[in-house]
Amino acid sequence: MQTTIYLIRHGQSQGNKQGVFLGHCDLPLTEQGIAQAQKTAAYLQTVPVDAIYASDLTRAYETACQTAILRDMPITKNENLREIYAGLWENVAFSALTETFSENYSCWLTNIGRARCNGGESVEELQTRIVSTLTDIAKRHEGQTVFVFTHATPIRVFAAHCLKKTVDEIKTVPWATNASVTKAIFDGNAFSLLEYSKDDFMGDWVTKFPANV
Repeated sequence: MQTTIYLIRHGQSQGNKQGVFLGHCDLPLTEQGIAQAQKTAAYLQTVPVDAIYASDLTRAYETACQTAILRDMPITKNENLREIYAGLWENVAFSALTETFSENYSCWLTNIGRARCNGGESVEELQTRIVSTLTDIAKRHEGQTVFVFTHATPIRVFAAHCLKKTVDEIKTVPWATNASVTKAIFDGNAFSLLEYSKDDFMGDWVTKFPANV
């Protein structure tokens, strides 16, 4: 039996607006981010769902709350759905990362699959964490549909995994936009990607990372 997973990136966060790198640093949504989350909740309203999961970081949980309120459903928090642990990059401006951690951040920009945040997690380690966590969730909800609210890098590396891309090919997968919807299925053995970063329902409210991320 197939399990359907909808991955939703959080709405615009204060960190996104300020242009800083947020890994586990915990900042809330902006007003625009809340509005985006509400648009996503409305878009998903006709999709039958059996469970809602979210990263325990505020920006992802607040995004999930908009959907959970409409559905009158609980949210299961899972810290393994967090963004990459950024170590010394946490809450540092993207422009400053280029100067202070030039070698590692250059790798992040040019071949992200090989990158490691200084003092933090590598992208490969994050991919292992996310794929393992989503596999566990899919197996727990065999034959059901699950919404998972998480972050940009987890969604990117998971999509690369679904597409059977190598570590060096993760860079070919673009960033998912804020509050966008990615859809995958799990057949009991492997994931397949059906849709990535759908955001046309957002209209003029779409926001994305700048070029220096």
